[in-house]
Amino acid sequence: MPLNLKSGEALTIGLVNFEPLRVTGLRSILEAETQITVRVVSIDEVLADHSITFVLFGLTNPPHFDRMSCLRAQRPDLKLIVVGMLGDDETVIDALAVGAKGYVEETAQPEQLLQAIQIVHSGSIWAPRRVLSLFVDRMLQFSTKPVRRHNHRFTEREQQVLRLLVAARSNREIAQTLGIEERTVKAYIKKLMSKVGVDNRVALSLHAATSSLAVD
Repeated sequence: MPLNLKSGEALTIGLVNFEPLRVTGLRSILEAETQITVRVVSIDEVLADHSITFVLFGLTNPPHFDRMSCLRAQRPDLKLIVVGMLGDDETVIDALAVGAKGYVEETAQPEQLLQAIQIVHSGSIWAPRRVLSLFVDRMLQFSTKPVRRHNHRFTEREQQVLRLLVAARSNREIAQTLGIEERTVKAYIKKLMSKVGVDNRVALSLHAATSSLAVD
């Protein structure tokens, strides 16, 4: 599955905390994509070089969640995917909690890694569905604004927008699919967040996916 980036768009991906053999494997997968540039970097180099907008972070045992948290705190624009062996759901949840946008197992197929990069690049989260469900539940429990889980009343157009949002489509892609302006999509998403009771796009998408809001 090749990446579906915009024409002329390039993506510089930093590889952090990987052993040499793993770096070789990741390079062979990623550099096959003409729009991707791969660099092996340290956390300090990522913090200093803002041309690196995407990071794959190798998970160790014990995991360096403090380093991930520091990285995301100083580079909030950074899109981070953790790569490691799936020990338990809590490990994935902890990675998401410190700011990772995705979790890919080391045993994943190359096309799964590329799909995860595509999804995260478009603004959504990539992780096992069961983990996303647990993550959303915990996020909602600690939310200062209670989420109304039931009796949502969406218009047909809001349902269409929500389905595409759950499918990890960007605002531009949603607008093109529905034949509306991108600013109209933004207005719909803002209204949907208000109805559901969340304050960001990712929370809306996750809540919809795990509560079947987009298919009712």
